[in-house]
Parts: sequence; C-alpha cells; structure tokens
Amino acid sequence: MRPHVDQRHERVLELVRERGSLRVAELAAELGVSAVTLRRDVETLAAGGRLRRLHGAVVWPGDRADGTAPAAGGRLSERAEGAVIGMIVPTTVSIFTDIVAGAREAVAAHGGRLVLGVSGYIDTEDSVQAEHLIAGGAQGLLVAPSWFGGVPADGQEKWLTACGVPVVLVERSAPPGNPAADLDRVRTDRAHGAAVAVGHFADLGHRRITAVLQEGPHAAQISAGFQAAVRARGLEVHQGAPTVRAHGDYDTSVDYLVEAVRAHGVTAALVHSDEDAIVLVPRLQAHGVRVPDDLALITYDDQVAALADVPLTAVAPPKRSVGEHATGILLRRIAERAARRTPGPRQHLDLLPELRIRTSCGARDAAADAS
Repeated sequence: MRPHVDQRHERVLELVRERGSLRVAELAAELGVSAVTLRRDVETLAAGGRLRRLHGAVVWPGDRADGTAPAAGGRLSERAEGAVIGMIVPTTVSIFTDIVAGAREAVAAHGGRLVLGVSGYIDTEDSVQAEHLIAGGAQGLLVAPSWFGGVPADGQEKWLTACGVPVVLVERSAPPGNPAADLDRVRTDRAHGAAVAVGHFADLGHRRITAVLQEGPHAAQISAGFQAAVRARGLEVHQGAPTVRAHGDYDTSVDYLVEAVRAHGVTAALVHSDEDAIVLVPRLQAHGVRVPDDLALITYDDQVAALADVPLTAVAPPKRSVGEHATGILLRRIAERAARRTPGPRQHLDLLPELRIRTSCGARDAAADAS
C-alpha cells in the first residue's frame, strides 16, 4: 500500500534534510512513485517554503525544520545547483569534443545548463563570445582562449580578468606575473606526456630519437617535456626537426624523417598529432621507411590513433576529466559568490595523460586493436 500523501511529504522532507539535495527522478524512484506525482508533492512543499526547487532537483531551504539557522552560507553545493555555465572553446573538434562533453555532463549532474561559444581561434572573438554568454545569463565561464602559444601575449588576458564572473581556464595557462595567472585553471600536463613517450622509447632500447610537432598552443609544453626526458634518460636527439603547420607540411616532415633514419640512425619519433602521424606512415613506407620496423612512432592526443592502418601508440590526455574538473571548480566559485563567502585558494590543476600502447612503437606486447 502506498503511504498517505502526508506521510510521503514527511519522507520527502526527511530524505532532502539528510542529503541536502536530490534529483527529482532519484527521489521518485526511491519512494516508488511516478515523477509526475513527486513533482506535484515538491510543488506543494515548495509553495509552503519547506523545500526549494532547482531545475530538476530539490534542496533544503534556508531555514532548518527546527527553526534554527543553517551553517553560515548554507551548503555550497546547493548554491551551485541549476547554474548556467558558459564555455568558450576555439573549436568543437579534436580534443575539445571530449572536454566539452565532460563539462556538459558535470553541469547536468548539478541540474545546470552548459551554453557554448566558439572562437574559431580568433583571439578577438573570445571576448565577444564571453559578452554574449554573460548577457544571456551565464554565471561563470570555462574558457580555452585562442592564445596561439598557449599563453597570453600583448594583453590578450585583460578581458578575462574584467568580465565580472568567475572564470576557469581550460587547457591554457598564464606565466607568473601575468594577471591571468591568478585565475583557476585545469589542463593536461603535456610535458609529462611527452616524457612518458620518451621513457617508453628508452625502455624499448631506442637511443637516438626525434620529434615532429605541430605548431600551436601545446607545442612548447610537449617540446619541453621531450627535451627534459631525453636529458634525463641520456638519449641523443636528432636536431633540425620541422615545426608542422596546423594543416600539415607533410612533404617537409617526410623528407626530414627519411633522412633522419637513413643518414643519422634515428629509430624512433614522437609526432603531434594523430592526424599528422596517420598521413606520414604511408608516405614514409613509400620511401622505404617502415613503421615500426625502421622507425617506431608514438603520436600525441589519441583522438583517432587506434584507427590507423598501423595502429598508433599514443599519449592520451584525460580530456573528459579536464572538462569535469574545470566545471567542479567553477561551480564552487559560483557557490562561494552566491553565499558571499571569501573565495578559497585558487587552483592550478595539471592532469596526467597516459600512454596507450599499440603496434606503431614496436612493443612486443602491443595489441593491434588496443584502444
């Protein structure tokens, strides 16, 4: 027998009081009633000031059932429920596909809404998108600015520090002393990823290696990690590698790698990105350089590396986790502001990528279909 409506109301209040906030769907399932019935219950309780409704969730109101005041500022998680989050990215492809997905899922889990802006790698478009999102109700911003070198130059950060809402940088950072260095940020530790790739080459017995990197926001970090790991491992680097333009200067890269293998004894290369590596492999083979027999390859990003004809060993950034962690930090900042609390310490969070071993590096235990 279903409980009387008054009993059900008391049980709703008891559960919300214990847990602080609950999704309406979860609460309906726990009580064994339809979502329609529970929404009607919630409307009745909210009208009486006994609950608060927030975009598919219910939370405990400002006053406790016993009439005492809640802890100062209330639950921070409650104050972030139902937030509208703006996100600005340079593109929705490549790594940002999964970063946006991670952010969207994290916002939805808190009953909120993610609204997207795209800059197209035009730095002046970042502030235009931000103004539009904030005017539309965004309470905070997740931003991957169109900083070509991954860091601001010539005052590119000024709008970020003056936009009037909490901001978390995504896959970007600012150097010490720059005003944007005071912002929260979440990014992949790409230097660590490059170092892991170099370490794997060394473990496989390679002594003379090189790197062909795509110019852009992540090149400096990847290069720094590569060089540091080479020194730490006592390996030799063949110098003079080309920097690949965003759309790929494949002939130059192929000519460089063929000469590096034949004339300088290079046996392994780190290539950024997957797309470039997929294009390079058949061109190298057409010149008599076989992968992995003559040249072991590791690529960076792992977007489509497993789908290559020679499945590519790849450094895989934790893309969804970047979006999730950045969202969590931003929701806390929004909650602190709503509670009029002194903000906690700013956070600079670096997430470590992992190496996914496949055929292209020549590891004996690599599985051709690993992903």
